[in-house]
Amino acid sequence: MTLAADTRSAVRRNPFVFEALRTGVLNYTAAARYLDVGDLDPVAAALRRYADELPDYESDSRDARVTMQSDLGAVEVAEIEDENEALLAVGGRALVPDAGSLTGVLATGAVDARALAHVLDRLAIERTDVAAAGVAGDTLVVAVGRRAGPDAVRTVEDALDSVPTTPTD
Repeated sequence: MTLAADTRSAVRRNPFVFEALRTGVLNYTAAARYLDVGDLDPVAAALRRYADELPDYESDSRDARVTMQSDLGAVEVAEIEDENEALLAVGGRALVPDAGSLTGVLATGAVDARALAHVLDRLAIERTDVAAAGVAGDTLVVAVGRRAGPDAVRTVEDALDSVPTTPTD
């Protein structure tokens, strides 16, 4: 591989560097040092060239209704009487009402995996622990601790106002 290809590959392995390139806020020399793929100056130059080729950073607002549901818990799928009561099911476990102390933040509307990724990133920045999360169809759910619920609702609403668009490169 060439140095430019190695640099691009390293950037793709570090999504925060990729987003910083798209937004134009990256210190190329510091990024070259962090990526550690070769001599600083040539890698910084490769980063500059790569940034020039990337689409500008853009985001869009997602039209979704955000609500909160308390007392969620994870149970075995086999224990569920009505499959429709599960908000999320993965690997034989399901998140259902009246089974625990989690709070579910549900967003219904124009949501997708990209929106979920952005929501999870924002919750991580806010240091909100997420017990479970998923998206299917027009519903996104994030389960957090009971006390984190109200703040998580605000974070999810804010995150859905500015979901980064997926770059094409």
